[in-house]
Amino acid sequence: MSLLKSLIYYTRTFLAAAIICGGSVFGVIAGLVCTIIGKQHLAQWMTARCFYYSMALFFGIDVRVENEHYLKDLPCVLISNHQSALDIFMLGRLFPRGCTVTAKKSLKYVPFLGWFMALSGTLFLERSNRAKSVETLNRGLKNIKEKKRALWIFPEGTRSYTTKLEMLPFKKGAFHLAQQGGLPIVPIVVSNTSTLMNPKLKIYNRGYIVAKVLKPIPTADLKKEDVGKFSERVREMMVKELQEVGYSPAINDTDLPPEAIEYEKHHQLSEHDDVSEVLSSENSTERSADSIKEF
Repeated sequence: MSLLKSLIYYTRTFLAAAIICGGSVFGVIAGLVCTIIGKQHLAQWMTARCFYYSMALFFGIDVRVENEHYLKDLPCVLISNHQSALDIFMLGRLFPRGCTVTAKKSLKYVPFLGWFMALSGTLFLERSNRAKSVETLNRGLKNIKEKKRALWIFPEGTRSYTTKLEMLPFKKGAFHLAQQGGLPIVPIVVSNTSTLMNPKLKIYNRGYIVAKVLKPIPTADLKKEDVGKFSERVREMMVKELQEVGYSPAINDTDLPPEAIEYEKHHQLSEHDDVSEVLSSENSTERSADSIKEF
């Protein structure tokens, strides 16, 4: 990597960290104010929007949403693939009002970020204590149903940082929760963002993320013993959709993952073949018409 590209990467990385810190401080203030005025459920939405507009302004990255109308079908459980720190930016664009997230309890004690999450109604889960986690989720589920809101869960459980069009195995918590509450699952497939940001490959580019909201999947008739197979089917569907959505289009300021370059070459070849087939078909039709005229 050249000196200029390295400078761009580290400058943007530092700026992103500053925006996250600043956004967290804003989140604490928003959480306090919203709690005082009885609007705590809006704190996460306000902070998400703050992250979105800040990063769009300073990084030249946008989010393009397909089928956004499905996000209005509340209450529901929203699920999406979990990739990198850019997920915060993506959430900032898609996050519905009154939506909340789950997080591991250790984040609760991180200065500013944890304070904001606690003030804004985040559901903190203790991975070492299943009983307490279930109790927390059940309490959150009741609130979501009564007030017609949404819960956003990353079923992969952790960031994948993958440069391939794939997802980690899904954990079943989101699906059990939806089944217990009879809430629809709304899958959201986010284009692979390694073309925009990848710490391992020192990538930080401009461009845009594609987020495709899939049709809500009802769970009213889903049985508890079928949740495992159901979650596998949803994952397979999302992976298939991801392979169609592909990589986030990027302006190459730093670098690109080899897999994304190969994907683009293959995609261009496929388009070329499709055009050739159309032209061949048109020529064949013209030849047939000429033959008919001659006959």
